[in-house]
Amino acid sequence: MGCFYSRTIHLPSPDDLSKLHSENGNEGGQVQQVPAFKEYSLSELRKATNGFCTDFIVSESGEKAPNVVYRGILDNNHLVAVKRFSKLAWPDAQQFVVEAAGVGKLRHRRLVNLIGCCNEGDERLLVAEYMPNDTLSKHLFHWDKQPLAWEMRVRVAHYIAQALDYCNTENRKIYHDLNAYRILFDEDGDPCLSSFGLMKNSRDGKSYSTNLAYTPPEFLRTGRVIPESVIYSYGTVLLDLLSGKHIPPSRALDIIRGKNVLMLMDSSLEGQYASDDATNLVELASKCLQSEARDRPDPKFLLAAVAPLQKQKEVASYILMGLSKDTVTLPTILSPIGKACARMDLTAVHDILLKTGYKDEEGAENELSFQEWTQQVQDILNTKKFGDIAFRDSDFKNAIEYYSKLVNLMSIPSATVFARRAFSCLMNGQAELALRDAMQAQVCIPEWPTAFYLQALALSKLGMETDAKDMLNDGAVLEVKWQGRYKF
Repeated sequence: MGCFYSRTIHLPSPDDLSKLHSENGNEGGQVQQVPAFKEYSLSELRKATNGFCTDFIVSESGEKAPNVVYRGILDNNHLVAVKRFSKLAWPDAQQFVVEAAGVGKLRHRRLVNLIGCCNEGDERLLVAEYMPNDTLSKHLFHWDKQPLAWEMRVRVAHYIAQALDYCNTENRKIYHDLNAYRILFDEDGDPCLSSFGLMKNSRDGKSYSTNLAYTPPEFLRTGRVIPESVIYSYGTVLLDLLSGKHIPPSRALDIIRGKNVLMLMDSSLEGQYASDDATNLVELASKCLQSEARDRPDPKFLLAAVAPLQKQKEVASYILMGLSKDTVTLPTILSPIGKACARMDLTAVHDILLKTGYKDEEGAENELSFQEWTQQVQDILNTKKFGDIAFRDSDFKNAIEYYSKLVNLMSIPSATVFARRAFSCLMNGQAELALRDAMQAQVCIPEWPTAFYLQALALSKLGMETDAKDMLNDGAVLEVKWQGRYKF
């Protein structure tokens, strides 16, 4: 599913998934509102990822990953993760579609649900919910602000056990390569299990991507994954949670047998847990890591073992993790320019600015008709004409020159001129000047969404992602006032 190392624009929409608890009180209840699984066209996903732009890659290994995951924005304004497989990963196109459709039937709030696939020519892609708050690997091994709290680690163990139990009841008992990279955190900070691991690979489950030191013993013997292999891998995740490090199971079992549990525990957790709780979780890990598959517990045993360890169920996950949570509700529909700015699709922004022209400035063009016809007015019209031609032809250097002259000549500032000069500055690598002009456009028309979107683009180019996200949200909220009055 991928995570994103820097903060990114998150756009809720009416199609956003409501991860609600089921009415029967089951904490791991099924998701009530999830888009139905569908097949997407390659053109749809290419557009959503801005042509599979490298800036949209969210795989922790970046372009080096064998199967790259991108952040994407669909036409319905839904933020998704798009996994693009290597050319040789799925030679059997029919098998790919059948596998994807099967996994796409699963719906659970502890899963990162699969909502679509694409199968065109040699291209094989999966589309899933987007998880904005990184992977367990990031929060355990590469944290920035604070180590993952004990209570949150217990919650991860519990929620992933719920996901595995659900998959087991739905006869999806095989999960390929369960590890800390396969566990992602949603907008609420809740951990979810990637649905990508439920897909058989092209060699019918005969590969395991992690280091052999962490693979189930039966896989080393037979080269195949069985349901009990998933429990073994769950045990390795428990070791990660307990230690905050990636410890080989053989080493961890030696420590456990020596009854020196403190050597196993993450030192940053000191004072956060009761010794009995830590011992119980260590013992569960030991059971999961038994060399004989038949000696390992099943998912229901995992659930029964970890559920009582949760002591702060009432505290939201994002609070336990120290995450901020967006509370802004965006309008029903973002305009095309809003979506283009969210995708950082500058070509689309340029096209929309051209089509929009000056019509967002009510009465501005009529102002000249009431002025005395002077040489200055003629100079204004000619300068505007040459600036617009340069802007149309993507001659942004000359566009900046003409629009700068126009700003000095005009007695009444034009928001559109500032917006066009801002975009030209962006295309000319002058993000700070672009931000200034976009702010001037806002001064001219205080509630003009385009001015906010251009500021978001400039802030993003300056590396100020949080501010860019806020500005994009502000622009989107203002569209409520503009919808029905203007068409972008």
